[in-house]
Order: sequence, then structure tokens, then C-alpha cells
Amino acid sequence: MNLPYLTCDLPGTGGVIRKRLEDFRVQEVPLYDPCGEGSHVYFRVLKAGISTHVAVQRIARHMHVRPTDIGFAGLKDAKAIATQMMSLEHADAEKIAGYRDSQLEVVWTGRHVNKLRMGHLAGNRFQIRIRRIGDEQLRAAQDALNVLVQRGAPNYFGPQRFGLRGDTAELGRALVRDDLQDFVELLLGRAKADDPVDCRAARDAFDAGYLDRALQQWPRHYVDQRRALSAYKRKHRPSQALAAVDKRMRRLYVSAFQSGIFNDVLKRRIQSIDQVFVGDLAKKTDTGGVFSVTDVDAEKQRVENFEISPTGPIPGYRSSLATGAPGEHELAALSASGVSQGDFRRSGTLKIKGARRPLRMRLESPVICAGQDEHGQYIELAFTLKSGCYATAVLREIMKRDD
Repeated sequence: MNLPYLTCDLPGTGGVIRKRLEDFRVQEVPLYDPCGEGSHVYFRVLKAGISTHVAVQRIARHMHVRPTDIGFAGLKDAKAIATQMMSLEHADAEKIAGYRDSQLEVVWTGRHVNKLRMGHLAGNRFQIRIRRIGDEQLRAAQDALNVLVQRGAPNYFGPQRFGLRGDTAELGRALVRDDLQDFVELLLGRAKADDPVDCRAARDAFDAGYLDRALQQWPRHYVDQRRALSAYKRKHRPSQALAAVDKRMRRLYVSAFQSGIFNDVLKRRIQSIDQVFVGDLAKKTDTGGVFSVTDVDAEKQRVENFEISPTGPIPGYRSSLATGAPGEHELAALSASGVSQGDFRRSGTLKIKGARRPLRMRLESPVICAGQDEHGQYIELAFTLKSGCYATAVLREIMKRDD
């Protein structure tokens, strides 16, 4: 990700993660519990090795509904064993409860009065094993963890935010700039050497102008690409291709672009994530309220106690920017991205208003230990992060590697 470390003066442990699915476990911490009555069936799924979107599609097929009918609070790692809640209105709870395949199982059902929506989530509890290291690296891991607990960890958006090809931010940038032809070419073509073989054949065909062949080559589970290409090849209108892409995916692309800009701001302020300056827009931990800092000395203790934290922009046409020295960093990051705040009005019906995100995240209930099993030595980390925070941002500080 080419991002600086907060703990740059401490050695990394090295090691690898995700060697086995069971080495990376994620459990949702719900924002609220279902009340036990209502027209919406809430159901908890246990998934292994698949994304949230794939899980939703499988449940939707089982229940004969559209994927958009199923609500969920957040996206969970595909390369992990993860539990998360979903919801479906006017559904047969027994039929949902009976779903099981080799990678997905419904383990609990309940009822509530409203649909589960993105953001209805308090946080996630992670339990992660770093392989190929053990007792000898435990001290280095503990030292880095101590800094992160005391100062907060950099609240970077992790690499999974930017897709397997690393191009979701570019897709979002094309949407924000209203360059729909660029969007279509990114979505369907511009093959890379490390693309999966089946996808690369489809992209090569599109790049060469063989649209029928490209459609034949796209695997069936690439639903948006197939729909977009089918719409595009009729009249070669990029607007029709865009309309065929699921709205949630379009929002995800723009969100990835926003995330890249935020990461750039954080990169510029990495050694001051636990400080505020005049002009900063600070966020209150308890209420989420954002205010402009005018007296640094008056806020120092609140920063140390994690009662407030400096924020960076999730840019949009209505988002506020910091002023003073913090504002200069934010304007520089926007300029480097090639867009202005006003450009986010071009994103059609997505209504990209923008927001503020803390530059740091607090690790709750951290636990670290070394161990060994039949697969070798490991260091295991467990901690809870608020919704929207990435465990990989914690791991990279300890391991000092991005791959």
C-alpha cells in the first residue's frame, strides 16, 4: 500500500497471515439485538472462504428473492471464517434456518421490526494467527502493540477496500469525474498479467473489440461485468453499461476512491494522529459529533483519553474540510487525486455528501500470545475494532509488511 508506519522506529515480526482460513476469524459485534418480533427475519451466517456478496447471492437464490432484498450491516473478509447478521422481510424463518453448504451456514434466526442496513454495526472482534513466527518475535509484537494501544492505530482503509485488482478506486474516480467510457474500459478490459486466466481472456477480448467473445469468456459469477457488457454491446453507450451495474457496487467504487484520498491525508499526518491542531475537525468518541479545534491546550487531555480524535475527509460535495495546517494537507490530497469536492455531485443518484473519519482507531480488549499447533508456531492477536476499521492496518504495524 506504500503507506508509512506509525511504529516506524520499531522492528517488525515478519510472518504471514491467512495461510489457513481458521487463522483469520471475525465476529460481528451488533449495534443492537433483534427484539423478537416484527416482519423482518434476522439470521446469523457463518461463512468460510467467500465474500459477503457471494453469501448474499446464495441465500437470495435459496429464498427466490433479489440480492438487494437481503440486508447486512457490513462486508466481511472473504479469506476468513466470519460470522455476520443478515435480514430478509416477510421470509420463511425455517427455510432460511435450513440453509447450509460447504462454505456457508445459517446458525441462528430471530425477528425485528426493521431491515438491517449498512452501518448497523458496533464493531468486529478479530482473532488472528500470524504464522512462521513464535516466541522469539513475541517481544517485538508486544512492543508495537503497546504503542498502538497507547496512541491508537492508524485508521487506514485496508487493501481489501481497493479490490483484488486494486482498481476499485480508479473505477470510483472515473464515476466522480463522469468519465463513463473510462469506467467501462476499467470494468471490462485493461487486462493485467496477474488477472485470473478466465477473467484475463474476457478482458483481452474486450480490449481487442471482440465483445461477443468477451461475453462468452466472462465467468457466470461475474454478474455485473456480464450485465454491463450485454448492455454496452448493443449500442456502445457507456451510460447503459453503467446502469446495468448494481447500485451497491457503484457506491462501493466511489467509496474506494474516497478511501484512497483519506489514506493520503492520513499518510501526510501519520506521526500526529494522537494530536490536534488549530483548525482540526475533531470527532467525539461517545457521540460522534465533530467540532473545529480552536484551543489545542484545552483539548490535549481529551485526546490522550481517546475522548476525541483528529479526523480526515471522506470527501463529498457537502463535506467540511479542516482549516489551518490540517486543511492544507486535505487540500493537497484532493488536488493530487485530480478532483474537487464539487465533482462528487456528478455521481448521479448516489448522493455522495461526504463525511469525516478519525485518523486513528482504538484497540479494545487486546490480547497477544505465542503458541504452536500441528501447523507450526504462531503469534495470536485478538482485539475489537469499531465498525469500519481494518484489522490489516493493525497487523501491518506489527509485521512491517503489506503483502
